[in-house]
Amino acid sequence: MSTQEKDKFTPELRILAASLLSMAVILLWAKFFGPKPPVNSPQSSKPGISASAPTAAEGGKPDVHSAAAPSGNVSGNAAPGSSSMAGAAPATPVSAKSDTQERTVVIENELYRVEISNRGAVVKSWQLKKYTDDNKPPRILDVVHPLAAQQIGGWPFAVVLDDPELQAAANAGLYQMSPSSAEVVSPTDVDFSWSDGRLEVTKHFHFDGSYVAHVDVSVKHDGKPITAGVAWLGGFGDLTVANPANWDSVQTYYSEGGKISTYLPKKLDGLDKWGNGIWQGGKDFAGLEDRYFTAAFLPANGAAPGTLETRYWKASEAMEVAGQQTQVPVTEVATATSGPVTALRVFVGPKDYDDLKKMNPPLHGLVNFGWLEIIADPIFHGLKWLHTYITNWGWAIVVLTLIINMLLFPLRISSYRTTLKMQRVGPEIKAIQDKFKKYGMRDPRKAEMNKEVMAVYSREGINPVGGCVPMLLQMPLWFGLNTVLRYAIEMRHARWFGWITDLSARDPYYVLPVMMGLSMYLVSKMTPMTSTDPQQQMMMKIMPVTMAGIFMISPISSGLAVYILTSSVVGIGQQWYLNRAHPVAAVVPAKVTRGKKS
Repeated sequence: MSTQEKDKFTPELRILAASLLSMAVILLWAKFFGPKPPVNSPQSSKPGISASAPTAAEGGKPDVHSAAAPSGNVSGNAAPGSSSMAGAAPATPVSAKSDTQERTVVIENELYRVEISNRGAVVKSWQLKKYTDDNKPPRILDVVHPLAAQQIGGWPFAVVLDDPELQAAANAGLYQMSPSSAEVVSPTDVDFSWSDGRLEVTKHFHFDGSYVAHVDVSVKHDGKPITAGVAWLGGFGDLTVANPANWDSVQTYYSEGGKISTYLPKKLDGLDKWGNGIWQGGKDFAGLEDRYFTAAFLPANGAAPGTLETRYWKASEAMEVAGQQTQVPVTEVATATSGPVTALRVFVGPKDYDDLKKMNPPLHGLVNFGWLEIIADPIFHGLKWLHTYITNWGWAIVVLTLIINMLLFPLRISSYRTTLKMQRVGPEIKAIQDKFKKYGMRDPRKAEMNKEVMAVYSREGINPVGGCVPMLLQMPLWFGLNTVLRYAIEMRHARWFGWITDLSARDPYYVLPVMMGLSMYLVSKMTPMTSTDPQQQMMMKIMPVTMAGIFMISPISSGLAVYILTSSVVGIGQQWYLNRAHPVAAVVPAKVTRGKKS
């Protein structure tokens, strides 16, 4: 590149280029929906184990994986109920107890409909009645994945034991249940019990009017208590979501010392990587989540924090993806306590920020606002407050945009005045630049040009970046709002009008991005330029097109497009007022002769 070509990059051009580059980088970052919570690799010290084939009791198909399951012994030593005990003589003989046929019980209230089978006393369906999936037509959301569970051989609320044969028997037995009625309405209690004469398993469920259920699991072998974990197997969440697909968005997590650690499927080991009886202790809670829903295992009421033990792994499910059979990961987790009875609370429901914050321990950290929480939180609660008066979330975003733009209008006035000053001294700055254009960018004499330019700015009281302040303030608001729209459950399937049926998803017909780009272009045409440089003018013309293109190719929420479009429309009105109140004065070109301005 020649010296003359290098000189075209004036200080104003570099400032504008830096601003545009920053905006492009951050908006491209936004297409990946913001930063993820820190992902820590599972402990490398876990010894591997060999899997043994489970034996189903009573001829039933095992309902859990054949690999050895944990016993709650953190050190990895054999725990009570291990295979060494399986061959021991019964200490206290018990009578066999089982049902004669498979049956189900349905627990229902206004929030959910839960179906539990007496084969293994596991959950076969957990419908969240206030939410629908993305099917066409939409159906009530079921966070249990029956096809994956059948393939893998494991269902939610299966027990995990150290001995694989005992575990398979416990999850395949036909439990006697009470009450025996097929449907009950919560609040209610449901009990399951089963025994083969040596292994005894009891499960007690309590359902109330909230999203929290209570489960107590007790397992004895030869009359002696053994530690049992409760697992969520076979997949979780909304199967119909896209960008990313369900199997890429579901992750496991645990909280230790108030810090949440999450694991995407690609960071998980298989079940065979866990040592026999190895658990991770000291956890406050653990569970599974997708973008909007979670199944969280919590300690019983009154239990001390850090008393849970967990393990997490991934299985595989055969699924047709893009016309080909593919093995996709299925994230799974199990949780236990060290006592003879595993007593847990289990939250299965939406990740409502305010409701989760009221939980003990608080779960609102599962709403992935990330480091943008300082911006996203006030935007979110501002929108919620407006929504109490404006029942449509789209119009609430429009009103919030109007309020923010009116609050920023004084800064727009200041920025406009700075722009007028820079336009007035533009010819003088151009003359200074022309005087030094024969010198290369690395020539020390270029520093003299910068000094003369800054002297002009200082004389006129101009802050060179002052005109960028409103944009720089708006950008964090864009990212904070996009975070809210992507992760707040209230925005899921939130309609505006017409074709905008989900403000958290991108515009399917690209109408909003096109209108947004046109309005941004019109604002730029109405705003006085600080320079007559054709390159700068071209960049200002390209910027709206670039923004519209990003919104078309990236899954950025249509709600953010509503915000920017509204801001641009307001900006057109404000700029029209400023142009009439403070018309641009004619500029007389300046000349520089022998280093002096004339």
